[in-house]
Amino acid sequence: MDTGGKRKKKSKWKKLKYGLLIAAAVAVLAIGPGFAYEAVASRQAANNYPPPGTLVDVGGYKLHLVKAGSGSPTIVLEAGSGETSLSWRDIPEELARHATVVSYDRAGYAWSEEASRERTGENIVGELYTALKQEGIEGPYLMVGHSLGGMYARLFAETYRDEVMGLVLVDARPENDDRDTREILKEENFAGNPPASILKLLKQSGLLRLFQDFLLEGLVAKEDRGQFLNVIATPEYFEAKEKEAELAYSTEDAIRGQRLGSLPVRIIARGLPQDYAQAGISEAGGRKLEEIWQSGQRQMLEISTDSELIVAEQSGHMVIHDQPELVVETILDVLRKN
Repeated sequence: MDTGGKRKKKSKWKKLKYGLLIAAAVAVLAIGPGFAYEAVASRQAANNYPPPGTLVDVGGYKLHLVKAGSGSPTIVLEAGSGETSLSWRDIPEELARHATVVSYDRAGYAWSEEASRERTGENIVGELYTALKQEGIEGPYLMVGHSLGGMYARLFAETYRDEVMGLVLVDARPENDDRDTREILKEENFAGNPPASILKLLKQSGLLRLFQDFLLEGLVAKEDRGQFLNVIATPEYFEAKEKEAELAYSTEDAIRGQRLGSLPVRIIARGLPQDYAQAGISEAGGRKLEEIWQSGQRQMLEISTDSELIVAEQSGHMVIHDQPELVVETILDVLRKN
């Protein structure tokens, strides 16, 4: 460690940002062949990866819903930022043995169409509710939300309280996350994700597909890259993800201080800290951010008088991948108490 002041190592994230800029420049030079290559690949992908569920109109655009299992209550899975119905992997299949389970893609994600309404939590929750009703998928609903999806699940429970019988939050974003971390991230000169405009260019130019092993390293697991490139990574997806992030603070405002009476609430918190160095954040900054996140997980116990914290000891943020069996068992535990 340097004694004359800490020097940040050139993180993988910084390397990625440099790579994105270089790739964008190359795209300009290779615009003709690259764009033609990606156009053909995308058309082929549309045939090879048909939607496994149903497209449901929610007011001028359609959401993709995947329903499995039968019986009541209905388990509804709300994925995190940039995540889709595919992110749950085998969890829906496991849950479908016990009840009706619904996974879906928010507007602009995967097979869902782009929204004409802004990406506020209120609109996102309203679209999901409309889609469920359009398909005759009735409550009571057990809402399961991962990461940013945890805030949407909480808002759904707040908005449709009489139709929700339980809430499972999987390393969910705390309600004060933006407010509590803003200054730290500013001090760390954290740039955040590359803008949607660059990511769209990378995809449309074919460079994201050609250099996937470099550009997606640490961001998308190898086993998920085929689905990511052929289903998820569309211009609409990058736009929707960015717009959700820009308005996430408004969802925090909507659920701050939430109290849901005796509604069963289970909070699964990660046991392993994030790799903040990969994002170019100092060790001290990373400690502060992790403390804020973990404190936020425990503050969510105040949502209900029937709340419980479960620590996923072997998991990072993607608990749904690291310990899916824990997620399933926690959901089933709430079902048994219904």
